[in-house]
Amino acid sequence: LGLGHARVQFTPDLMPSDVTGRTVFYAETGEFCFRQGPVFTHLLLADEVNRTPPKTQSALLEAMEEHQVTVEGAPRALPEPFVTVATQNPIEYEGTYPLPEAQLDRFLFKLLVDYPSAEQERDVLLRHHQGLDPHDVAAAGVDTVAGPAELAAARRAAAAVDIEARVIEYLVALCRATRASASVMVGVSTRGAAMLLHAAKTWALLGGRGFVTPDDVKAVAVPTLRHRLQLRPDVELEGTSADGVLAGVLERTEVPR
Repeated sequence: LGLGHARVQFTPDLMPSDVTGRTVFYAETGEFCFRQGPVFTHLLLADEVNRTPPKTQSALLEAMEEHQVTVEGAPRALPEPFVTVATQNPIEYEGTYPLPEAQLDRFLFKLLVDYPSAEQERDVLLRHHQGLDPHDVAAAGVDTVAGPAELAAARRAAAAVDIEARVIEYLVALCRATRASASVMVGVSTRGAAMLLHAAKTWALLGGRGFVTPDDVKAVAVPTLRHRLQLRPDVELEGTSADGVLAGVLERTEVPR
């Protein structure tokens, strides 16, 4: 993608202003000027986001929701499109902090990354052996396929995908069923339901359809909702996972015909 991008390594000593930017005094001119932080980009990678305290994690809340940051009372718009991608370590790892629920709810998907296959791992080692520079995207055969204008057009096309009332009712029933589950303390929020709607419309567009089917909703339900559930501690100790709860909800909820 032909987008501006930035990476922030989240660490325990990272401050909110290290992400959003700060006002700096320039002795040469005798003036205070705002120095933009790395959040002023199209694609922001928040690497190991749960290695920094919640105060700094929360610096992304306004950026992710409103595509702006407020520094010293002045709102400053971010470039469009603005997308945040984050990686996190398992909570069992030493030196990690829980992510605020409000921040988790702003992420569209949570994708689980497992070990690569043996073939993929051999390919990685071969590339290292051959001295491939990971920053040389041309050598890796990666080409720019879209820019901001194309992404904006794709977003408009996804927003225009139709959805019938019966499919919306199915989507609502799924989300409400998570709140009624005996294994769940906090179920899917209304924001989460809206995210599921956006994801289903985009999935339908990728499938070449101008309308959403229940299968589109089911296809994206788990990655869209898994990080929005707070399970009861006792059921987590028994080995129950958010994915397992969602699988049960999908199985029990009646699918419209």
